[in-house]
Amino acid sequence: MLNPAEDSPLPARLVSVGAYRPRTCLDNDELARAHALDTSDAWIRQRTGIATRHIASPGESLEFMGARAAERALARAGFTDQGAQAADCILAASMSHLDSSQSLARGISKELGGRHATFDVSAACAGFCVGLELARCLIATRTFRRILVVGAERMSDIVDPHDRTTSVIFADGAGAGLVCAAPEPEIGPAAWGTEGAAGRLLHRSPLAPIAAAPEGPPAYLTMRGPELYRWVMGTVPRAAREALDKAGVHTDDLSAVVLHQANDRMTTALVAALGLPPHVVVSHDVVSSGNTSAASVPLAVDALLADHPDLSGKLALLTGFGAGLTFAAQVVRLP
Repeated sequence: MLNPAEDSPLPARLVSVGAYRPRTCLDNDELARAHALDTSDAWIRQRTGIATRHIASPGESLEFMGARAAERALARAGFTDQGAQAADCILAASMSHLDSSQSLARGISKELGGRHATFDVSAACAGFCVGLELARCLIATRTFRRILVVGAERMSDIVDPHDRTTSVIFADGAGAGLVCAAPEPEIGPAAWGTEGAAGRLLHRSPLAPIAAAPEGPPAYLTMRGPELYRWVMGTVPRAAREALDKAGVHTDDLSAVVLHQANDRMTTALVAALGLPPHVVVSHDVVSSGNTSAASVPLAVDALLADHPDLSGKLALLTGFGAGLTFAAQVVRLP
């Protein structure tokens, strides 16, 4: 006979975050020159709000970047002595992991030098928020004690460098969060879902990148911007309000909002649609980091806390949305 489940679920909290930003940072003019793009700094800023972005070098793999972000999250949580073994599970989210034979989480575990349960989440730009929800549920059932949720992207690998509609937006980096049990709930239930019928609005062919398959069609990411924008504006505010309801809070209770850093114009429009009070601090990390898909939310949280350390311990609304089309939102108490 199987052992019975525990009667009471354990609450979870986001204990710490860590980030890794690639060493190479390009401003708009540098990017345009590097790829002979017919664009300008003024054009890019007007349409996206982006000024700079980080681009990974060959030595900055997804595994490397994800492990460095995870190490920083562990160190900030005070687990320096225990190292990688402080966590017993690694959950990785990415849409630019191209090796289908093994999970990115396994590679991060190997890079850290530890031994963990590992698995990946395929939810594109909503990946980190989906990962937080899964970690919350795994903590609740006492399956694991401490879970590293990692978002890592090399979007420069899957974006056509000569396409100014995508190459000026997407960038590289990694962010991680350590989720542990808590006395009281500090990660609210997620509002999440997928609208598969609209998936072609942001899509990449399942083929390898064109450099690895020169005889086949390009496998770069394609985006139908205006239609995607309308989907976001119709979907994300509803998901955000549902997440607030599930957490039992109102917008007045929030101190910060971290939206997926798609582009700054979209962030501004979503903030207006949510009707946030003036005291709520909104992340605009996309201006300096670009759109890093699954890494964007943890990178933005890391930057927000660096600029506003007083937000530690306060409530924030997190949202992710993108390819799939998948969305997720939840309320968390910031570490």
